[in-house]
This record gives sequence, structure tokens and C-alpha cells, in this order.
Amino acid sequence: MKLTSVSIKNFRCYADETKVAIDDLTTFIGKNDIGKSTILEALEIFFNNDTVKIESGDANIYSGSDEVTITCEFKDLPTELTVDATSPTTLADEFLLSSEGTLKIQKVFACGKATPTFEAYIIANHPTVAGAENLLELKEKELQTIIKQKGLDSSLKGNPTMRKAIWNSFDNLELKEISIPVSKPKEDGKRIWEQIESHLPIFALFQSDRNSQDKDKEVQNPMKAAIATAIAEVKADLEKIQNKVREKAEEIAATTHEALKTIDPQLANKLAPEFTPPTPAKWTSLFSINMDTDDGIPLNKRGSGVRRMILVSFFKAEAERRLKTSNKRSIIYALEEPETAQHPNNQKILIDSFRALSEENGCQVILTTHSPGLASELPASSIRFIDRDEHGKPFVEYGVDVFAKVANALGVTPDSRVKVLICVEGPTDVAALKCLSRALHIENNTLIDLSTDPRIAFVLMGGSTLKHWVNEHYLKGLGCKECHIYDNDVASYSSSITEVNLRTDGSWGALTQKHEIESYLHSDAIKDAYEVEVVVTDYPSADKKGVPKLFAEVFSAKMGFDGVMGDTKAKVYLANKAFPEMTAKRIKERDTENEIEGWLKRIEAMLK
Repeated sequence: MKLTSVSIKNFRCYADETKVAIDDLTTFIGKNDIGKSTILEALEIFFNNDTVKIESGDANIYSGSDEVTITCEFKDLPTELTVDATSPTTLADEFLLSSEGTLKIQKVFACGKATPTFEAYIIANHPTVAGAENLLELKEKELQTIIKQKGLDSSLKGNPTMRKAIWNSFDNLELKEISIPVSKPKEDGKRIWEQIESHLPIFALFQSDRNSQDKDKEVQNPMKAAIATAIAEVKADLEKIQNKVREKAEEIAATTHEALKTIDPQLANKLAPEFTPPTPAKWTSLFSINMDTDDGIPLNKRGSGVRRMILVSFFKAEAERRLKTSNKRSIIYALEEPETAQHPNNQKILIDSFRALSEENGCQVILTTHSPGLASELPASSIRFIDRDEHGKPFVEYGVDVFAKVANALGVTPDSRVKVLICVEGPTDVAALKCLSRALHIENNTLIDLSTDPRIAFVLMGGSTLKHWVNEHYLKGLGCKECHIYDNDVASYSSSITEVNLRTDGSWGALTQKHEIESYLHSDAIKDAYEVEVVVTDYPSADKKGVPKLFAEVFSAKMGFDGVMGDTKAKVYLANKAFPEMTAKRIKERDTENEIEGWLKRIEAMLK
């Protein structure tokens, strides 16, 4: 399941309902105390109510209401739910989806109590016509009675089957979006909720606040997330254990019950043994991991930078681990100000790890930041800007129109040393050109290294990171010379390149002689990166499969993915790990015409 949005109402500063779209990578930006962390903590309360617990003081003090509402919307839903062994069902069959086909789960917290409690609801396009509106709350015998009264041709076993027959008997179900209570013990509604809970993403919150307890949260939280992930991956094994325990426990309970009948039959008739399995959270709480430093100094006594380095290491390792494994349970990592106490080099490692994680199936990353350096390297589409209106109420903006506000708020400005703009199609082209130029520069230092030269700035024609957006909107107005390099796989690019070459300001453009930038990769580079064999060709094969598609097929098969990854994701994988494996020798074997070297020499000439 993937989180697509969160709506918050009456929680702290968010008095009015505020809905925020959540992507694979989402970055909240805004001033201090504007409401960034509040959104992350609302999600923590929704999923876990552990690292941050709901308190009576969390209800907005000016609203006059003590009810806090947090609603999460999901897509990529489970294809089947097992309410009872004889009759599996789906969310769609039970009318538990929104009109958009998503699953909306709402939790309403009663903060008027000393210890707030909550009720869970599913907000769905559900039948409201009399006689069909409450079937999820009815017992098997009650459903059987309706079937018989209506004379329906339906099995009298399996609640989902009977509900479907009853719903089908109505000409108009009068579907409307309503709140369906699911957390209270009301027959199949409760059972369906238990099924849904087991599919919800794992949510791991890493807060920026530091403490000096022996079990420092900054250290424990990554380990807790690791344990929760491990628990989810051995779910089938745990269910076997639970079933065995259930079997033995119910056997003992049954014999005890029989013995009670001989002593007090009346009391025995009022009792019924009921087994309650542990929740995933309880399994997770059984385990802990301690990390000791080699010199015997407790980790919590080390500097804050060292403790935060644990986070850097955790996310780097997790990004690599998830790349090598197929995970059925999704996970959301939420981090407040990951740049805190980190050297710029480590911030770069974090950024790369976050992006790699967010590109994996079943993994999302949510951040808050004040750092211009970190924000400028993140995808512009991930940015959510939080501000307040004239009445002090927070609101969330995103999209192209807000980038100027973000750039101004963080002080993200173009580098005044930039003399040449390199215009390419997308972020994978940037990564490829940087890697290729670096490899050639190592062998011949007279060739420019595009990965480090401050006189060069990349502009993505579709916009990608905030930094690229700033380059496009500010630097292009300063008269910088431009170099346009596009793949040779789109017919319309030829006319664009012709237009650039007709300029008289020293700008130039070129189409790749091969089909696309990935066609310059060496098979050995892909093999070193991913341990798969791909025959790299200059142009797509007869079946129109280019290098990204060929790689996607063999890598997806190796990893056991449910389907073949798309070309876009394949290009990201190749950019992240295969292009860095390119050496000058490998480039020359693939680029016998020295085309790439020619680009670099022309760019160098533009700087003189």
C-alpha cells in the first residue's frame, strides 16, 4: 500500500482540515514553528501512536472541539482480503473504496479524555439505501435471514457471498461517501479492519530533537525500523507460530471449559474461550538492538554528529538492502531535518540514499528541511511549502508556482561562477554525463570534469530539482552560453537542436549519435553494478527494445519482481550504479568515434 495523501483537522495549529499530497519523496519546507513537524507527527500518531503519542492538549485550543481527525488515503491496495476461509473478498466488493478507487482511513481521537482514545472509519462510496447500508455489521445468521426473506439464490455460507447477493438485489444502492466504523467489534467490519491493518505501511519517524538517555531515540529508531521491517518479512513464519500457539491454547481452554461445566454448568455457558493474536507492534517490542562503541564509551555520550551518523549509515545501508531484496510490506521513512549536525559530504550521502529509497517499490520518504543545500538537490516535484495566511492559519502549497517562494525562503540562488548551461532532458542524463566526464578526466586531466567544475550548471528541460529550476529561471536570463545534448530517440528533438545551432551567441546543440545516453554504457559496467548480463547495442533491437528495457527485463527476473520495471525506473537504476562503473577504457570501447570527448572539448572551449 502506498500513502497518497494525509488530511489533518483540529490537530494543533491545523484547526481547519488541511490535505497534503504525498509522493514517493516528499519534502516539507517552511520557517521554524510553521507546522512542518506537526504533519510528520500526525502520521506517526495515525500509524503507531508510539514515538509521538496523542495527548489531550493536541486539539486546537481555539476550535472549541476536542476531536482530532487524521485521514490517510492509499493506493496500490491488497487484491484480496480473507474475512473467512470459505469466502475471500475485496475492498471493491465490500464497497470500501472512495469514488477515486483509493482507500481512505480516518481516525478520530477523543482528546477530551485524560488518555485520548480513537475510533477508526473507512470513508467510502458505500450503499446508503435502507436494507443495504449496514451489512458489514450483521452476523451470519442475520444475513441468512435476509437471504431467505428476499428469496435470493445464494449460498447461506460465507458472509461476503451473502452480502454481495443482497447488494445485487437492489436496483439502486444510492452510493454515497460515508464514514463506516470499523475499529469496534462489529462482525466483518472489524475483521476487514484487522486485515487492512496488516497491510498498512510500516511508518518510522526520526525526530531532530536530541536527548542523552542511554537508549537514545536517534540510535534506537533506525534499529526499531529495522526490526519492524524484519518482522514484516517473516510474517508467514510468525503466523505459523501464532496458529500453533492458538491451537494449543484453545485446546487447554476447551478442556478447562469442559471441566468447568461439571462444576458450574450455568457459569460455563456464559464463557467462551477467545484467542487474540499479538499485533505486529507487540512482536516488534519483544526485540531490541544495542550498539556499543569499540572504546567502551556509551554511544549516547558521543557527539551529536556521531549519533546522527548512525542515521546516515542506516539509510545508506537500507537503500542498498532494499535494492537487493523484494519486499511485500511497504515502508515510510519520515525524517525531521536530516541535515542536522551533518557535514556536507554526509548530507550528499543522505540525499542520494533518500532518492534511491524513494525509487524502490514499496518505499516512501518524507522530509522536513531548512537546508538550502539539501533542498536544492531534491526533486522540485517533491517540495511542499508551508506558510501562514494573514490570520496565522497554516496552508500548504506545491507545484511550479511555489518554487520562487521556496528559493527565496531558503536563499537558493544561482552560482555566480556559472558561465555555461548544459541543457539535457532529465536527471539521469545529468548523472550519466557527470560520470562519463569524470572517467575521461581521470585519464586525461585536460578534459573538463562536469561533476565538479563550478563554471558549469545543468538545466533540465522539464525541471527536476529546485537547483535546476533556479538555474533555468535565473541563469538563462543572464546571457550564459548554452550546450544542448539530447537523445536521438525523439524526432522533434532534431528541430530543437537546429534552432540552438542557428544562434549567434556561442551556444550549440547535438543529438547523440547512438539511440540514447544509456547506449554508451559498457556491458561490463552493468554487470559490475547489478550482476546481470546485458548486451548493449547502439540502437534498439528488431523488437524495439533499447538498453533500459533489456536491463529491466533481466534485472526484474533476477530480483523476482511481480512485473518488469518501466523504462524510466530502469534508467534511474543505470544512472545510479552502472554509469559510475564506467572507465575511460570502457568508454573508448563503446564510443570509438570519441563523440563524448568531443562534447567535452567543445564545452571547455565555451569557457575561454
